[in-house]
Amino acid sequence: MVFFLVFIGLLLLVLGGKWLMKSSVALSLNLNISRIVIGMTVVSFATSSPELIVSIQAAISGYSNIAIGNAIGSNIANIGFVLALVLLITPIFIQDSFRQTDWPMMIFSSLIFALMISYDNRLSRLEGCFLFLLLVFFLYYLLKKKYTKNYDTKSFERMTNFKIVVYLFLGSFCLWLGSELLIDGAVKLGSILGVSERIISITVVAFGTSVPELATSVMAVIKNEKAISLGNLIGSNIFNILAVLGITSIIQPIDVTEINLINKDIFWMIGISLLIFPLVMLKPKMKLGRNSGLFLLFIYIIFIYTLLK
Repeated sequence: MVFFLVFIGLLLLVLGGKWLMKSSVALSLNLNISRIVIGMTVVSFATSSPELIVSIQAAISGYSNIAIGNAIGSNIANIGFVLALVLLITPIFIQDSFRQTDWPMMIFSSLIFALMISYDNRLSRLEGCFLFLLLVFFLYYLLKKKYTKNYDTKSFERMTNFKIVVYLFLGSFCLWLGSELLIDGAVKLGSILGVSERIISITVVAFGTSVPELATSVMAVIKNEKAISLGNLIGSNIFNILAVLGITSIIQPIDVTEINLINKDIFWMIGISLLIFPLVMLKPKMKLGRNSGLFLLFIYIIFIYTLLK
């Protein structure tokens, strides 16, 4: 029954994120909003909606370690698993924005978050406001520079306003119900297996909320779309810190009781984020290939092993 709750919760999160994205992009297109703005704001928030809803629900329900562990684990999974899997299927060419904005901002936001949470084992409302404002300034800078994030909004269908409302309602409802079931199932699963909230959140919950990024990336590879870029996954990591943790802590301050989230897991997140830069710089044609994918996957397996041993 517990595994069923987790499975249904994950399924609803995937469907909810998909429907929310479709309706949000369709609404933006109907309002004649620039495709660049849609890609950097609407789509980015929609793809991070599972992480956001799960973290908010976990924090409100008193499972603060799940709220933090979900964001940290998702960032590690995005690079160590999702990116690795994509690289095993096809190489990815690196854009100039990787060095200019994406990677530096991911590292900067990760370090700011680490300093905040390490100071008093807590993310306060004030700190959450700072993280969210940092995101707003970052988006403003990107829009001013007119960097694209490779989201092909042409692949999204236009909808009637009624259909948009239906999809918005269904997507939001699925995200809410999915988060309830996933958190309830994850907590019970941890109790049955005798593992902590930290381990469950960084493995089961984090992987589950990263499924939309995984599905989108793999489907793009299958369809031979060249819009895949490292910047898109890095952008998701930036949103997980600045938007997910920022908004969550504004709604409900997050207190960390499992110290290993701070002493170990944050360093894994920062470490695998730092690792991307030398991997890219070692390639003369600025691309990541299968060897890099195997290496990242190996690092991710080691990380999971250290959690479970």
